[in-house]
Amino acid sequence: MTEPEHIASTRAVYDFSVAQYVGAVGTTVTAAFERPIDRAILNAFAEDCVAAGGGAVLDIGCGVGRVTSYLHGRGLDVRGIDVSPEMVTMARSAHPQLTFDVAAMTELPVGDESVAAAVYWYSIIHTPPASLPGVWAELLRVLSPGGQALMGFQAGGNEEVRREHAYGSATTLTWYRHSIDDVTASVGDAGFVVQTRIWRSAQLAHETTPQAFLAFTRPA
Repeated sequence: MTEPEHIASTRAVYDFSVAQYVGAVGTTVTAAFERPIDRAILNAFAEDCVAAGGGAVLDIGCGVGRVTSYLHGRGLDVRGIDVSPEMVTMARSAHPQLTFDVAAMTELPVGDESVAAAVYWYSIIHTPPASLPGVWAELLRVLSPGGQALMGFQAGGNEEVRREHAYGSATTLTWYRHSIDDVTASVGDAGFVVQTRIWRSAQLAHETTPQAFLAFTRPA
């Protein structure tokens, strides 16, 4: 089966630009890239996971393991998954105590109903709205009944921002400013129950759009 273009281009760009990415963003969660409310959302997710009895957690679209490491530091048994082999190599180097694997969000390397929770921290920003149902179908496969998920993304009205030679590569990459209402509806249509919606304005130096966060569960 032919790989979707958005997956291939995401892999190509981030494989090419991993050193540039680390130089700009680093390998850990910091105040430069997560506001206090963003970190509070991650903290609340971790607390909820622990209160629910723990279990395996996936950081899907983990990049260099920034959030993987952050959640591990808050008591979670978390494993990182990313489509970029070079990002995963960097994540393993930066966080050798953790496990990272190469895979697309629609082909997670875990068994059915085998994880207690999952996080998509800015992981869907290169996924077209029409492709999101495939992401949720795979999550529904791997998430145990009663399991929970957290998502953060750049919000908008489903605008597309295409950048040729993204990060100096030879590849064109598209960013999607997803509508929080449409993502909420998409998650609900997939069978999940949205419990929390948070929207905040662009506040950090690198932000040009509002930021949205959703917490949702698979019914028990």
